[in-house]
Amino acid sequence: MGAVNARETSVVILGGGPGGYEAALVAAHLGAKVTVVDRDGLGGAAVLTDCVPSKALISTADFKSQFETAADLGVHLEDPEGDEVSESVAEVVAVNRRILALAAAQSRDIGQRLDADGVRVLRGLGRMLSPTLVRAELVDGGVEELTADVVLLATGATPRVMATAQPDGERILTWQQIYDLKELPGKLVVVGSGVTGAELAQAYLGLGSQVTLVSSRDRVLPGEDADAATVIEDVFRKRGMEVLNRSRMAAVERTDTGVLVRLEDGREVEGTHALLAVGSVPQTAGIGLEEVGVQLKPSGHISVDRVSRTAVRGIYAAGDCTGVLPLASVAAMQGRIAMAHALGDAVHPLNLRAVSANIFTDPEIATVGYSQKDVDEGLVDAEALMLPLATNPRAKMQGITDGFVKLFARRGIGTVVGGVIVAPRASELIYPVTLAVQHGLTVDQLAGTFTVYPSLSGSVAEAARQMHAPQ
Repeated sequence: MGAVNARETSVVILGGGPGGYEAALVAAHLGAKVTVVDRDGLGGAAVLTDCVPSKALISTADFKSQFETAADLGVHLEDPEGDEVSESVAEVVAVNRRILALAAAQSRDIGQRLDADGVRVLRGLGRMLSPTLVRAELVDGGVEELTADVVLLATGATPRVMATAQPDGERILTWQQIYDLKELPGKLVVVGSGVTGAELAQAYLGLGSQVTLVSSRDRVLPGEDADAATVIEDVFRKRGMEVLNRSRMAAVERTDTGVLVRLEDGREVEGTHALLAVGSVPQTAGIGLEEVGVQLKPSGHISVDRVSRTAVRGIYAAGDCTGVLPLASVAAMQGRIAMAHALGDAVHPLNLRAVSANIFTDPEIATVGYSQKDVDEGLVDAEALMLPLATNPRAKMQGITDGFVKLFARRGIGTVVGGVIVAPRASELIYPVTLAVQHGLTVDQLAGTFTVYPSLSGSVAEAARQMHAPQ
């Protein structure tokens, strides 16, 4: 179905992150008049301070680690005198300069695309005055009021800050502040073992820092597949990271030589720097949402349905401000769905069971669909099979010893309902499993599809093959 009266529709979007700019492109394509009000830069935190920069940092650490593991493959570097060079050095200022330049270039690309599609961008903060009126407080001091038929709230989230651990941007840092560092942390204490904490802890370990990871839970990555998290924690320890499980941070303080992290049980951890990765809070306060009837959860997140509608007619929301799933891909999909619904185009409600996600540790953890926890709790009647990567010939060639492929399939039917892959570039390997989940393929259909030999993807087919139920 085509857009209904889209050319008569005015769309105002608060926030230029993935949810906002993707929505803007869809709305412009459907013929709406679109204005984006953005304060922090197009691409939002995902492009400028979070996803793109952190993954670039991780890629740098991964590249450096290749020098250190090459000897296992019979390769080493020599200087002109023939002496072996065993260590590579990360110049953090150069690393950060490249990362910030990459992020800025990505932001410019987004801006150019919006401009080409006729989207107007205002630099400033948007506030709701009524369900159909937005006040844009511009960074140059000006003010503009925008009438809107449709409003999309895509204001994102910001790092959570605790009263007893105040970031100073020098020694006590959030993940948005690390790219201003002028030296590599000698001893970095990372507080929080969720996705952000685990990724950045391993990145700095790979760059050459001594790293202590403070985790309040029994294991790192407590929200992830237990088998996968165990592999990652074992890798962390093997590579020299100190992991403190069941250790809750009470406070972080500056000292003459660095930082002191106090734990609730009385222990103290010293370091040169502390990185706080204790979650995020939505940026929904002080912009008039509750005054116009938008419902907020106790956490401050905006309540939305599967087509991104809020409780107020004509107001939609997308991205981290909704708390649905903190992924750039989900934010973008929410934004696209919102505009399709608002402008009368064909709509497919958000299906979180088909969302693939990835944790960029080394090895990576990629997941899609139902989890082991869902199976164990009886949410789906499925069987699981886990196949270690160590038996894969391509893994042997590349020196890969850690990782696995795990599939979940409905019992007696064989329909693939989920999967976990722990491997280098698991973010690429999860795609065939995501296709199977999205389209209801069976393990036999997955196993019956040709794979390249030798390849890591062969383990996906082999796992499916081992789940075949004889007829």
